[in-house]
Amino acid sequence: MAMRGYNVHANGIRHHLIQHGEGGPQMLLIPGITSPAVTWDFVAEPLSAHFEVHVLDVRGRGLSQGCDLDYSLDAMADDAVALVQALGMEAPIVLGHSMGARTAIRAARKAPKAFGGLILVDPPVSGPGRRPYPSAWPWYEDSILLAQRGCSADDMKAFCPTWTEEQRALRAEWLHSCDLHAIDVAYKGFHTDDIHQDLPHLDLPMRLVVAGASPVIEEADIAEIKSLAPHIAITTVEGAGHMIPWDDLDGFLRAVSDFRI
Repeated sequence: MAMRGYNVHANGIRHHLIQHGEGGPQMLLIPGITSPAVTWDFVAEPLSAHFEVHVLDVRGRGLSQGCDLDYSLDAMADDAVALVQALGMEAPIVLGHSMGARTAIRAARKAPKAFGGLILVDPPVSGPGRRPYPSAWPWYEDSILLAQRGCSADDMKAFCPTWTEEQRALRAEWLHSCDLHAIDVAYKGFHTDDIHQDLPHLDLPMRLVVAGASPVIEEADIAEIKSLAPHIAITTVEGAGHMIPWDDLDGFLRAVSDFRI
């Protein structure tokens, strides 16, 4: 089937998702902090050869409900759990990128039977008493304020210099839909929420996908995660930055397409 966008009510709010493919293992894909669902179309389309992919507009982003909501990690995790139930999914795979991976970890801790497996793509390992997330806040705020005024693909080049013009144009078109308050709460949460405490409680199949050219996850972080969740599989996409599919789509697809529960 061709992709389709749809809305569903779960956890008290309206969520917008984009479905790619039909049949096969179900996947709920939760993007990162400033990535509306539509910006993952170029990834979800080839993924749909292996999974039935449902890409979420996280609350306060894209076409999902925003404004005066709880934007905490726990609220986003509760969304993931409620969406699985509302959509009638049976233990889907959750693929989370960056913030979405942290959301997946917390959601699986809250509802261990809701999901069949987790693909955790370069989650920030910052938290209380840990080194800060390497991307500084002004990068987010400045680009969102620029998008709110209206901007072009060329304007986005200062923020995403390695992206294609098409990718920068899509970001310029959609970034304004990311509520600045929602992004601020999530960014601060990178430094106040402790996802490491959740890992020992997770016994479902998990794969950590590391961006080999990104400072987000270092070798010591991999070792710590492995000590907390010994059964987790580790895959590194060498040479890719934090936005792995944007840097190496084929490498990303190789890293995730064979995941089964």
